[in-house]
Amino acid sequence: MIENIKNSFNQQDITSFIQSISVEQVAFVCAGIILTLIPLIFRKKIATFINNKVQFFLNKFKVDARSVNKMSLSLQSPLELLGVFLALSILINYFNLDSETSTFFSKVQNSIGVVIVFWIFHASIDLLSKKLKQWQRVFTKEMIDWVLKAVRVLIIFLAFASVLELWGIKVAPILAGLGLFGVAVALGAQDLFKNIIAGILVIAEKRFEHGDWIKIDGVVEGNVSNIGFRSTKVTRFDKAPVYVPNTKLSDNAVTNFSKMSHRQVKFTIGLLYSTTTEQLKQVCNEINDYIAKNEDFANEEVTTFVKVVAFNASSIDIQIYAFTNTTVWTEWLLIREDLQCKIKEIVEKSGTGFAFPSTSLYIEADETKNA
Repeated sequence: MIENIKNSFNQQDITSFIQSISVEQVAFVCAGIILTLIPLIFRKKIATFINNKVQFFLNKFKVDARSVNKMSLSLQSPLELLGVFLALSILINYFNLDSETSTFFSKVQNSIGVVIVFWIFHASIDLLSKKLKQWQRVFTKEMIDWVLKAVRVLIIFLAFASVLELWGIKVAPILAGLGLFGVAVALGAQDLFKNIIAGILVIAEKRFEHGDWIKIDGVVEGNVSNIGFRSTKVTRFDKAPVYVPNTKLSDNAVTNFSKMSHRQVKFTIGLLYSTTTEQLKQVCNEINDYIAKNEDFANEEVTTFVKVVAFNASSIDIQIYAFTNTTVWTEWLLIREDLQCKIKEIVEKSGTGFAFPSTSLYIEADETKNA
């Protein structure tokens, strides 16, 4: 039908061409245009209908509601693209197009179909992430995040390669060229690959996780915000972000304070030299009893002592060494403050006092001159 209209248009002028068009031909073309536009107009309704069916299916298998909702939002766009796919299918099959035009539209349609399929796979990663989180006892959260990122990149690459193949572009030679290019890049980007390998080792060894409070000697101290392929973002306590290359994390000593089970209390007090032996023992014993009976302090599997450790220049030094059950900094500060107040009370009660830096000057009188 279309071929007949095209031939008549080539052989006659516009006026005679319009006169030669029959009602059946006009009706045929209008019906084709309407049929082609229907999927485009109702593409959102089609996407919503399919999305609701997918949600119903997933809810039937008791999949997490939050993951289902997140996946539903991600599926909306590729499912709307399905309307374009259907419109092209109607256009190709309804109208009698010539071979070259039909081939072109078929390639476009197949390309859109490939994009839809891989886009749906990409949107379904959220369900995979929920499933992998059940394995966090074996694999850390950061390792799972890396796997998911790698899967997303792989899906995008496969979609791109499939579309190129549909258009007759061979992917293998491109990959071979990229391989040679990669070797050249690798020689000039050794630090980048070192950081990537270091990042993998850090995650595999489970040195720290997202949100942990860490200290990297000579580099930074703060909370881990993100572990990337090249660097790790550490947010300092003043909220300033610091991006640390992963090689720094593998080569330097890293202290993970979030993994500690207790928090240390350690300080020294100085008493007057006029303090008697009985007073020294009394002070030590009472401080030790306070720590032992206080539930805020750990007494098992840790070392605790209150001992005289030195005769200093102007004081007799007693060292207090203990650990709290809590690791929360603000709670630890309150416990430490209560202990210091109790120590002051004990020292005052014992009849002695705290020493302070002082110097005594002794002057001997010359008896010869006095005589």
